Amino acid sequence: MKAIVDHQKCTACGVCVDVCPFEAITLKETLLEISDECTLCGMCVDTCEFQALSMPEVGSGAPVDLTAHKGIWVFAEWREGAVHKVSHELLSAGRKLADKKGIDLCAVLLGHALDSEISQELIAHGADVVYVVDHPQLTPFRDDTYSQALAELARRKKPEIILAGATSMGRSFIPRVAALLKTGLTADCTELDISDDGLLLQTRPAFGGNVMATIICPHSRPQMATVRPKVMKMERIPGHGGKVETVTLPESTFQSRIEVLEVLPERDQTAKLTEADVIVSGGRGLRKGEHFALIEEVARLFKGAVGASRGAVEEGWMPPSHQVGQTGRTVAPKLYVAVGIAGAIQHVVGMQGSKIIVAVNKDPQAPIFDIATYGVVADLFEFVPALVKKIKQEQGMV
Repeated sequence: MKAIVDHQKCTACGVCVDVCPFEAITLKETLLEISDECTLCGMCVDTCEFQALSMPEVGSGAPVDLTAHKGIWVFAEWREGAVHKVSHELLSAGRKLADKKGIDLCAVLLGHALDSEISQELIAHGADVVYVVDHPQLTPFRDDTYSQALAELARRKKPEIILAGATSMGRSFIPRVAALLKTGLTADCTELDISDDGLLLQTRPAFGGNVMATIICPHSRPQMATVRPKVMKMERIPGHGGKVETVTLPESTFQSRIEVLEVLPERDQTAKLTEADVIVSGGRGLRKGEHFALIEEVARLFKGAVGASRGAVEEGWMPPSHQVGQTGRTVAPKLYVAVGIAGAIQHVVGMQGSKIIVAVNKDPQAPIFDIATYGVVADLFEFVPALVKKIKQEQGMV
């Protein structure tokens, strides 16, 4: 689906060609053509003074009784006996949204042999109700069983809003839930709010992080969004009370076409990227994959995690699980050290929430210095070994 051209009105002025951020519009003599690269962003339509461009009509589907849907849900991501921190962060954000609308905030916990203390912890972070679905088929995680269970629960309880973490698990099955419920989903949101007419305002970066787009879902329910870890602030609510409701779903809900043969956790000598208080990241300035040993040594000394730019990952120097940025992980550690990273916008949007940013680059004009708390203009192959030596001296290791 793409924008529509009215050739009777089009004057072939070429303004829309220049404004299209995806280079989807071409002008061949006096004929305007739009390719399949069109994303229906609407920028060409807004720019055309001759009204020669329009958006295709998109149906809103069968009418939905919007008044029948109440409450805000947060999917509580449970894995290996613990709930992911992003779920607590979303409960804190959801609490504010629920208070603004005057409705309940609910957590949804799927798994097997679930400890009752987990539900109490969710309540302590703001949940009024915790829906628990406990079944052997919910461990280990499978896309189909989780999506079917959450969708079936949503059909029964009819929530107005469903929020989930943009983790590997959330990205894997939440789009399936949206498809099963025939509703929209906004991924990787950085801000959530409620409009004057009660709609969920879902803000996320667009066009490579150059603009922020606010998206609404006015015609279908539930309104669904995912949020990356460490984007929202986690807050406990002392003395907050709530209830736990165990829900039994039909056995057909748990039928799976997936057989999990083995789960292999990533073995890493450094901390997990999204949970680390200190992250040391390397970019193409390292020149070779072997030089990431410098980054790993600094990270170990700080008891932190190793990150990487998209360029370093594309070179094959680090696995994608270490990538920081719009197409990787969003992080917000207390200290972020960027070594040999130029500072492309897609990297910056993934780490700009860090409390302190230290940049090391030999180019004084590198964009990374625009957001750095402290900047070091130096050859990293001289600076990093000197830094390691100094840290070891301070720690009494030499």
